[in-house]
Amino acid sequence: MSQVADSAANRPIDRRVFFAVAVAALGYFVDLFDLVLFSILRVPSLKALGVVDPAEITKLGKHLLDIQLIGMLLGGIAFGMLGDRLGRIKTLFGSILLYSVANILNAFITDVWQYEVLRFIAGFGLAGELGAGITLVSELLPTRKRGIGTTIVAAIGLSGAVAAGIAATYLKWNHCYLLGGVLGLALLALRIGVVESGLFVQTSTVESVKRGNPLQLLWPPRRFLRFATVVLSAMPIWFVGGVMFVFGPEIGKAMGITEEISPAKVIFWAYLGVVVGDVASGSISQLIQSRSRTIMGFLAVLAASLALFFAIAPRGAQEFYWMMCLIGAATGYWAIFVTTASESFGTNLRATAATSAPNFVRAMAVPITSIWLAMKPGLGAVDATWILGICCISIGILATIALDETFHRDLDYLEH
Repeated sequence: MSQVADSAANRPIDRRVFFAVAVAALGYFVDLFDLVLFSILRVPSLKALGVVDPAEITKLGKHLLDIQLIGMLLGGIAFGMLGDRLGRIKTLFGSILLYSVANILNAFITDVWQYEVLRFIAGFGLAGELGAGITLVSELLPTRKRGIGTTIVAAIGLSGAVAAGIAATYLKWNHCYLLGGVLGLALLALRIGVVESGLFVQTSTVESVKRGNPLQLLWPPRRFLRFATVVLSAMPIWFVGGVMFVFGPEIGKAMGITEEISPAKVIFWAYLGVVVGDVASGSISQLIQSRSRTIMGFLAVLAASLALFFAIAPRGAQEFYWMMCLIGAATGYWAIFVTTASESFGTNLRATAATSAPNFVRAMAVPITSIWLAMKPGLGAVDATWILGICCISIGILATIALDETFHRDLDYLEH
């Protein structure tokens, strides 16, 4: 066992490994570009389709977001299975192809039902990229370098959300969708030269090993608890992403800010903070050699940032954007979370877990936003946000306490 661990720790990094990290990072860049587009474009795109009533725009926006997130939940399970059965690379590029085509078609919609269908397909495709990319990078890099590789993937990838905010400022809504799809198709040209994970190739030759069975995440109970704690540790990220980032304009208006809050600026500032936070979390994780303590620290910062947000953001639009940037930075442990999901399961179940976990978290935005909308009429947008935020952060802290530490774990093992 020590020889295996030593070989994992000293695995050489050659040009093909660097190329795989670059492709995974650029794939996540396009993934995030496309993922946040709807959050930015929901108002102008629905108005272009003839929906003008603000209440109806909010209702339809929530409905379309739910459809996209449900697609991501189902896609996460499907692409996770494929990642463990067919390989990390085929899954990575299959995901990119599907969501790219869906977004190109989204540029030409003329009715809401078409929007619904294409948001589901895009969500299904978007589900596969991050988990497959992180799994590939984690298995190719030596043990002590995994966190650096996944941080690079996250930092470059999350810049895609910042780019989406910039694009939405200067381009029409349908041109933004078209651009996202074209970027994805261009990325497919990089498929040649990407090396498959040696751990996957080694495991795929063993016929007696079950691979990519999502039911294995549910049984035995200790494995299910392991998966549940990983997912719940990141739930606060998508409270912020599903409520505060998406419904930022409504929250700003409820705070009494007279200047209209721009969705594009909310996404730009918020994800600028997320990029900084992800680089910081990756660096801190490497420095203290702990994933779980890094996540716990960021949850504490998120709680403090939420308090500062409600104290400072009502002063004006610029203060609102700055506080969104701070909140975004506090949620910047996404890459550490996905890396933990990847490191927590054996090679025959790793892609299933690493792809399913982030999409289970994203899908939790469906009940979270539903609860927020149910609380909003009675409490108001501001009180509903901070009360729900405290609840989500508390659950995240409890889950993180139960997390296994995976920083030094050798990944050459199987789930039975």
